[in-house]
Amino acid sequence: MARYKDYNFDQMKMIPVSFDRQILPGSFEYSLSYLIDHELDLSVFDAHYQNDDNGRPAYDPRLLLKIIILAYSKGITSSRQIEKLCRENITFMALSADTQPHFSTLADFISRSPESIADLFGQIVLMCDQLGLIGKEMFAIDGCKLPSNASKEWSGTHDELKKKRQKIDRAVRRMLQRHREQDNAEQSPDIQAREQEQIKKLRAVSRKIKRFLDTETERKGVSGKTVKSNITDNESAKMKTSHGVIQGYTGVAAVDSQYQIVVHAEAFGQGQEHGLLKPVMEGVRESLAETTSEKQLKKTKITADSGYHNREMLEYLETEGIDAYLADTGFRSRDPRFKDHKTPKERNKRQDKERFSQNEFIIDRKRETCHCPAGKAMWLKARRARIGHHLFMQFQGYEKDCNDCGLRKRCLRSQNQKTPRQINVALDITQEQKDGIIERMKRKIDSPEGRHIYSQRLGTVEPVFGHITDAIGIKRFSLRGKRKVDGQWKLMMMLHNILKIHRSGWEWA
Repeated sequence: MARYKDYNFDQMKMIPVSFDRQILPGSFEYSLSYLIDHELDLSVFDAHYQNDDNGRPAYDPRLLLKIIILAYSKGITSSRQIEKLCRENITFMALSADTQPHFSTLADFISRSPESIADLFGQIVLMCDQLGLIGKEMFAIDGCKLPSNASKEWSGTHDELKKKRQKIDRAVRRMLQRHREQDNAEQSPDIQAREQEQIKKLRAVSRKIKRFLDTETERKGVSGKTVKSNITDNESAKMKTSHGVIQGYTGVAAVDSQYQIVVHAEAFGQGQEHGLLKPVMEGVRESLAETTSEKQLKKTKITADSGYHNREMLEYLETEGIDAYLADTGFRSRDPRFKDHKTPKERNKRQDKERFSQNEFIIDRKRETCHCPAGKAMWLKARRARIGHHLFMQFQGYEKDCNDCGLRKRCLRSQNQKTPRQINVALDITQEQKDGIIERMKRKIDSPEGRHIYSQRLGTVEPVFGHITDAIGIKRFSLRGKRKVDGQWKLMMMLHNILKIHRSGWEWA
């Protein structure tokens, strides 16, 4: 028969703990603690407190900052969970000197300090520069979309929100009418109580929508068109991501190519990245103003994907004399290495329903002839037709051939289309377009040197977002409002830079 060791829960074991010995040299906690205590100027937080002569003593910002950044490094952004760690985790007890701050203190410290956090982020960037971690040869700019602390169900234009409020009010009237009709009928008290509670909630929602419509103006997008507002966080935006539609912010970062140090970070309440390059570049200048001259910054190459490519941004970069490499939407299609590449949508198409592409027409440019997939000749409609800034040779089928053709279903866009199929063969672009800023950028990025420089972008900026969202596990913003969310985004990027400093092997005093 099996025998087991005796055990007894009715006993006590006293374990002495020395907090200063829990933070071991060489650990991230040690680097973080030393950095905050000896290298950073936290006097920017002092202005918030006015308890010099009277009032209760406040928690030292150094302690709060240490435990918050350490919690972020473990993917924990909830102030309640951070409070729990300060009570139960020995490392957090040691960093906070067992002060055990309340979760409301932690939440208030983060939400009220975006400007102070921005100042600390700047100090960290300058420190990285002094340590030689910023090469300034190339900055890669990109953004990632993170959900905000707001539900997309509370989004809509003012007209949509008015209709939603009217619908809620009609539902309340129907419920009240049903109550009056059933006054004399027997009904369970529990059911009556639940319905009354439901009516109370619906009325509160209706008042909330009315208050928002009375106090907030219609929100406009980058193009000036009306976009959906959000009752909970009106500075956030509804945006499409690879995981569906979210209500959130776009966190943009400019990353140095040498050691992937984030030199500027900013959060924007819009899904499209058009127009964001200019504020990011101005932020980079401000971050490095103390250690880098304007002339030196203009020598740094800038790379960004097609989301930032538009005429206005290209004109800004050219005016400022910035050596930039911005991809356009057709950049990959012009690359011979991707000539056989197909998008997932194209790969999944059923070939039997696919419309005939231009490649399936037999075109002879020299003889100016074209034959359709059915072998019928098409007539030359125009030798050099201009569409926008592009020049095309145009062919069109004969009506007598198209009307009775057995391949008509696969040739025309619609069965109801009356005009025969037309083919536009690209010839050239106008001289005006050749001399334009968009074509100059295309020629620049299509050159061997341009493709080589742009190819470094992916390996520079993408690992930063992957580190924050996947390795660390921070996948959303917990605050509301652009100002506060921007501070939290800078805090995330500051954490990334501190980890880089820690891993660089810098000799701590």
